[in-house]
Amino acid sequence: MDFVTAADGTRLAYDDQGQGVPLLCLPGLTRNMDDFEPVLAHYRDRARVIRMDFRGRGASDFADHKTYTPPQEAQDVVALLDHLGIEKVCILGTSRGGLVALVMAAMARDRLSGVIFNDIGPDVMPEGLSAIMDYIGKPPSFPSLEAAALALPGAYDGIFRNVPAPTWADFARRIWREEDGALHLRYDPKLRDAVAPAFAPDYEAPDLWPLFDALAGLPLGLIRGAQSNILSAETAAEMRRRRPDMAFVELADRGHVPFLDEPGAQAVIDDVLEKLE
Repeated sequence: MDFVTAADGTRLAYDDQGQGVPLLCLPGLTRNMDDFEPVLAHYRDRARVIRMDFRGRGASDFADHKTYTPPQEAQDVVALLDHLGIEKVCILGTSRGGLVALVMAAMARDRLSGVIFNDIGPDVMPEGLSAIMDYIGKPPSFPSLEAAALALPGAYDGIFRNVPAPTWADFARRIWREEDGALHLRYDPKLRDAVAPAFAPDYEAPDLWPLFDALAGLPLGLIRGAQSNILSAETAAEMRRRRPDMAFVELADRGHVPFLDEPGAQAVIDDVLEKLE
C-alpha cells in the first residue's frame, strides 16, 4: 500500500499491482479497496490493477466531512493519476465509485479510457438510499468477524443466495475491523453527515444522464445484481438503450453489490479490457 497527498493535505491510500491496461478500482460509499481483492487476484496478469481508498475510508485520512463528495473524490482520482503518471485509465466503479466515474466524464473525460459500472447508474432507487441511512455511521452490532460471517447470510436472505461461507467471511473482514473484542467501522462515521443533505425534503437530485451520455465513444460495461435496491431494471435498460454496445450482465442471486468474483461479472470486465488491449 502507498499514499498520495491531495491538494488539501489529505493522504489517500492506494495499491498498484499487475501489468497491462490500467484498471482503476473505485469502491462504494462506505467501502474500501479490499472489495476488489477478487479483481486483483483474477486480473493482475493482464491489467495494472490500481485500488484506491476514498478520503475518510479504509486507510486514507479522515478529512472535513464536507469534502466527502463525488466532485472532490474525482479531483482526488486525478491527483492519483498525476502521481502515477497515468494519462488514461479504465474505471471499475462500484456504486459510489461509478458515480465518481460519471463526474469524471464532466471534469476530466480525457483521463478516461473506459468505465465499468458495478450496480450503479445515473438514477438511484430511493429505497436503496433509505437503506443506506439505516446503517451508515452506526457501529456494527456483531461482536466479532466470525459472528458477523455467520449472521450475514440471514441478514441478506432473499437478496444474496448461493454465496459460499468463505465469501461471507471475506465480506465481513473487508467492511469491519476487529479490535479489543469489538467490531469497528472502516470509515469515518461523519460520512453520515456528508450524505444527510440528500435526504432533506427540498433536495433535488442532479440529472446525471448528460454525464452518462458524455461517455460516448468509450468502452462501457454494466453489472447489475438482479435484486439490487440501488440500480433499477428500468435504469439499466435505459443505459443499454443509450449505449447498445455496452457489455452487460444481470446476476441472479445478487443484490447491491455483486462481489465481482462471479463469472458473469468477469465476462463484462473481460469484454471492456479486450477493447482496450
